[in-house]
Amino acid sequence: MNNFLLSTLIFLPILGSAMVLLLPSSYRDSFKWISVIVNVINLLNIITLYNNFDRQVSDYQFIEQHEWIRMSLGNLGVLSIDYLLGVDGINMPMILLSGIVLLIGSISSFTINYRHKAYHSLYLLLSGSIIGCFAALDFFLFFLFFEFMLLPMYFLIGIWGGERREYAAIKFFIYTLVGSIFILIVMIGLSMSVQDSFFSREIGGTIHTFDFRQLVDFNNYIPNSLLHPIEKQTILGVPARLFAFVLLIIGFGIKLPSVPFHTWLPDAHVEAPTPVSVVLAGVLLKVGAYGFIRIAYGFFPDIAYQFTYIIAGAGIISIIYGAYNALAQADLKKMIAYSSISHMGFVLLGLASLTVEGVNGTVYQMFGHGLVSAMLFLVAGVIYDRTHNRLIENFRGLSSAMPYFTLAVTVAFFGALGLPTLPGFIGEFFTIMGGFQSTILPDWSAMLAMIGIVLSAGYFLWTMQKMFFGTFWANRGQEENMKDLDLREIIMLYSLALLSIIFGIFPNLIFDISGESVKHFLQAF
Repeated sequence: MNNFLLSTLIFLPILGSAMVLLLPSSYRDSFKWISVIVNVINLLNIITLYNNFDRQVSDYQFIEQHEWIRMSLGNLGVLSIDYLLGVDGINMPMILLSGIVLLIGSISSFTINYRHKAYHSLYLLLSGSIIGCFAALDFFLFFLFFEFMLLPMYFLIGIWGGERREYAAIKFFIYTLVGSIFILIVMIGLSMSVQDSFFSREIGGTIHTFDFRQLVDFNNYIPNSLLHPIEKQTILGVPARLFAFVLLIIGFGIKLPSVPFHTWLPDAHVEAPTPVSVVLAGVLLKVGAYGFIRIAYGFFPDIAYQFTYIIAGAGIISIIYGAYNALAQADLKKMIAYSSISHMGFVLLGLASLTVEGVNGTVYQMFGHGLVSAMLFLVAGVIYDRTHNRLIENFRGLSSAMPYFTLAVTVAFFGALGLPTLPGFIGEFFTIMGGFQSTILPDWSAMLAMIGIVLSAGYFLWTMQKMFFGTFWANRGQEENMKDLDLREIIMLYSLALLSIIFGIFPNLIFDISGESVKHFLQAF
C-alpha cells in the first residue's frame, strides 16, 4: 500500500469528484458526506505517511515513478516526462496541513445551500490537485496540478461567493494565470537546459528532463544551454538565470502573495464562501511559499543568494504593510485577509536568512499559519452565517452570549498574534532568529520584522475588545440570531484549536520532519 500511498491521496478525491457528478441531483445530502468521507480517508492515509516517514534522512521517500511521455526532439534529443511523486521534510508538513485543512473545509461546506453537486465535485477536484502539487517531483506534473487548482477555485468563488464574486474570481484568475505563464517559461527553459545524465549516457544521446532531482544538480546542465550556471547566457542583455529567477519570484510571489502582487487576495477572501476562504488561506497560499523553496531557491541557489536583500525586503514590506492595512479594516474578514499577507511575509524573511533556524522557521510558519488562518476564517464565517454581516463595529459583548465561540476566537487570535505555546510564536520566533543569525542579512532586518508582531497584537486585541467585551449588542436587533456554536462548528473550531496547542507546545512534531531536509537544502548555498 505504501508504494501507492501518494497516488491514493491524489486520485481518491478525484474519483470522489467523479462519483458526485455521476449521482443524481436528488442525492444532494450524499454529496457532502462523500466529500467528508474522502477527506477523512485521506487524512488517515497522511497520518500513516507521517508516522512512517524516516526523520533521519534528507532524501525523498515513498517515491512513485512511472514513464509518462517520451517525445523525440530530433537533433535536440528526447523529452522525458515522468509521473513522479515523493516526499521529504519540506513537503511532508504541507501534505499533513492539506489533509487537516481540506477535511475542515469539507465539514464547513455543509452550509452550501445551492448547486450542491457542482460545488462538492469542484471541491474534491481542488483537494486532489492541492495534494498533487505538493507531492509532485516532476516540474511538468507540478505545473499540471498547479493549473488544475486554478479552475476549481475560480468557479468556487465565482458561483458561491458574495455580491462581487465575479469580479473577485476574474481578478484571482488573471493574477494567477499571469504568474503561471512566468513559471511555464522557466519550466521550458530548464527542461531544455538539463539532461538526465545517467540515461543520457546509457542511450548515447540527450534526454531532457523535468525531474526535480536532476534540475537541482548543476552537473546535469547541458553545455552551452540557455540556463547553464557557469556559461553565462543572456536574454536581452540580462543574464538568463537571473531573468528566469525573477520570473519565478513574480510567479510564486503572486500566489504567496507578497507585496506588491497581493491585491487579488483581499477581494478573493472577502467574496469567497467560508470553506473556500479556509482552503485558500490555509493551504493555497502555501503553494506559493513552497514554490519559492523547492523551485526558485532549489534550482537557482546562485541567483537566490544575490537576491537575499530583495527577498528579505519583500518579506519585511509585506509584514508591515499587511499589518497596517489590517489595522485600518472595518470588515472582519478583510482584516484577517491582510493579516495573512503580513504573516506570510515571515516566510520570505526566514527563507532569505539562509540559516537552519530561519528555513526551519519558514516551514513551521507555513504549517502553523495554515492551522490558525483556517480558524480565523471559520470565526468570520460563524458571525456571517448568523447575521450576514462582518463589520466589527456592529457587534459588542459577544462573550456573554457565545462563550464557546469566544474561547475558540481567543485561541485563534492569540495564536495569530504570537502567544507562546501557540503556532504563531514558534514560526515567527525562528524566522526572526534566523534573521539575527544570518551572516548575509543585517540585524535591523529582523528588528523591522518585529514591528509586524506588535501591530498584529494591536489589531487582534482591538478586535477582541470591540466585539467580545462590554454590553451584549448586535446591529439591527440581531441579538437573537447570535446563538453559540452548534456541534458541527465546535468540531471544526475546537479540533483546530487543539491541534494549534499541540503543535505549539511540541514544535518538534514539525522540526523533526523538516530538519534533515533543510540542512540538505542549505548545502547549495
